[in-house]
Amino acid sequence: MNPNIKSLEDIIQKEFGAVGAEERKKFDEGFENFKLGKAIKEARISKGLTQEKLAEKCGMDRHYISKIENNVKEIKISTLQKIVEIGLNSKLEIKITD
Repeated sequence: MNPNIKSLEDIIQKEFGAVGAEERKKFDEGFENFKLGKAIKEARISKGLTQEKLAEKCGMDRHYISKIENNVKEIKISTLQKIVEIGLNSKLEIKITD
């Protein structure tokens, strides 16, 4: 194995610390938000919806959908549920893992 090759976890630990460190917690929270925004955007696109159409179906503003997709705005679970179930006509599943 090449000693110059670093895993993603190695790079994250170097930049943000080990799991549990304050900076790492902030990074991990931001990454989770990023994944959620990306998931909403991918689902919207796969359904052939524009941000405007999705917002219209949910009774929201297009700018709000954009902020969620681009991780500028945090989202409440009730809002997420509305976007997924009403706007995307999909099912929201949330799970907790160890």
